[in-house]
Amino acid sequence: MKLKFTIPSMDFSAAGKASTEAKRFLSRLGLDPGLVKRIAIAMYEGEMNIAIHGGGGGAELEISPEKIELLFKDNGPGIADLELAMTEGYSTASEEVRSMGFGAGMGMPNMKRNADSMDVDSKPGAGTRVVLVFNLAKAEPS
Repeated sequence: MKLKFTIPSMDFSAAGKASTEAKRFLSRLGLDPGLVKRIAIAMYEGEMNIAIHGGGGGAELEISPEKIELLFKDNGPGIADLELAMTEGYSTASEEVRSMGFGAGMGMPNMKRNADSMDVDSKPGAGTRVVLVFNLAKAEPS
């Protein structure tokens, strides 16, 4: 099962809609509330990164029996220094975005912290692709 979301650039009235929809959907499936919260946090951070830095793009949430995968793709300039982008507090957000309460430099670190694995593919001038994996606990046979 796959859900797809379009994330517009710099549209703060739409920001957070994808993560809210994903959270509701996953909650209705009866998943562990802690897992749903981790996914919603990571989804929100990815969504905001696309809106603020990525020139818009999209997100996909795919559910399989073993895992939930989030895929983010943007149309932005790419990440020049991924190690620096993963540093808590580092931000390239404009003063305008920061004055609205966004761009604190926690997006990428929060995504990594909440996922079981994170893969980032980004090159300057070519946009960014991020895949987050959340493993689903397997039930023990009775």
